[in-house]
Amino acid sequence: MGDMIALEDRYAARNYDPFPVVLTEGSGAWLLDDRGRRYLDMLSAYSATSFGHAHPRLVAALSRQAARLSVTSRVIHNDRLPPFLARLCELTGMDRALPMNTGAEAVETAIKCARKWAHEVKGVPDGAAQIIVCEDNFHGRTSTIVGFSSEPQYRRGFGPFGPGFVRVRFGDAAALEAAIGPHTAAFLVEPIQGEGGIVVPPDGYLAECAAICRHHRVLFVADEVQTGLGRTGRMLACEHEGVLPDALVLGKALRRPAAGIRLPRPRGSQGS
Repeated sequence: MGDMIALEDRYAARNYDPFPVVLTEGSGAWLLDDRGRRYLDMLSAYSATSFGHAHPRLVAALSRQAARLSVTSRVIHNDRLPPFLARLCELTGMDRALPMNTGAEAVETAIKCARKWAHEVKGVPDGAAQIIVCEDNFHGRTSTIVGFSSEPQYRRGFGPFGPGFVRVRFGDAAALEAAIGPHTAAFLVEPIQGEGGIVVPPDGYLAECAAICRHHRVLFVADEVQTGLGRTGRMLACEHEGVLPDALVLGKALRRPAAGIRLPRPRGSQGS
């Protein structure tokens, strides 16, 4: 154990300070370390491997696909992507899907899409679009995203940050409406905040925010990377209040720890 930890300490960037345990094997919810000690996996790679370790069906599927076809460029079609996209849209109620590699990358894509929509559809001058976010948010760790975080440790030392984001109190629909201006492109919100504890908004908050966004011609963008599929008792957390977002950022879906943004097509002259 000591050799592996020392080797990692020597060469790894210090972005984490792991527990002094070296894992070597996993089966289902159980893990083994290099000393043969057994652990119940309650971390599950921050829920990315909630299906467990070495599931025989998943291992078999991975092996079959690796032996058949691995990575292909997006400049050519393959026979795996279309059924995946169709199933994903069927599950989420979205019209189109764009798979990404990480949740943060998906949020970045949602930001770009919302800004471009505001410029090309809503008529906001290029470079002037604003996106409203919530205090205590966690949407990822890219330089853009930490720039609109309210957590000092996520921002310290990483500036300067770009403009275009306005923060409001989570759970306060009136604060959202007060913050909307003529250049507001979107409201980006987690239906349940999960970084500083599990923070559930007041009943009716999501539905009220969605109605406010519709009224003001602002996109309602739900970041459900942490709420995931089926983790709150419904397929999506927004479904508890009957809300279909204009854009949905979703990660760790189905049997793969992937993230994507799902954007509906334009729905008339009043925007999405």
